[in-house]
Amino acid sequence: MGPRLSLEQYRSIDLSFLAAITFITELLITFAASRWYPDQLYTVSVTAALTAIVMMRWKGYAATSALVGAMALCIGLGATPKQWLVYCIGNLFFAFALLFLKLAGEERIRKNSVWTILYGVFTLLMMQTGRAVVAMILGGSLRKALMFYATDALSYVFTAVILWIARRLDGIFEDQKAYLVRLHEQMEAEKEEIQ
Repeated sequence: MGPRLSLEQYRSIDLSFLAAITFITELLITFAASRWYPDQLYTVSVTAALTAIVMMRWKGYAATSALVGAMALCIGLGATPKQWLVYCIGNLFFAFALLFLKLAGEERIRKNSVWTILYGVFTLLMMQTGRAVVAMILGGSLRKALMFYATDALSYVFTAVILWIARRLDGIFEDQKAYLVRLHEQMEAEKEEIQ
């Protein structure tokens, strides 16, 4: 049998993989929207959905996806330093969804479609709120702050669909420590059946 990964190594690999997916997907969506449809008022983002998945898997480590998604968006937009602050700091408001995760319960969120969608919606809402708050602190008007909610409204649909699919896939939308324990127990049970 080959060498085994430690939990820290597994987490690092998992977070890196999910951060790469977040970065590439968000960058491609932003480039496509800004190049092909520059006159459209609406934007679409997958960052909230992927951050919610990482949060379910690794709790606070989801900050990596939130930041990486913001950086990809800023690169794609050719953002100003002020926009970098708004998106990077604003996305970190996802952390309020950690309270939602704790209060509602991971199992309830994971096993119930309505709770899954509410969790995703709340994650996106907190990110948008963070962007609006930071924008206003940096001198933006209330009208411009409200635009974060209006222009990103389609992302609610994307977030709901992505999380609805993720919850149906074994191990994807699950605390990874619990998943690894469950997987280990299944492998042990299979070994006993063979013997």
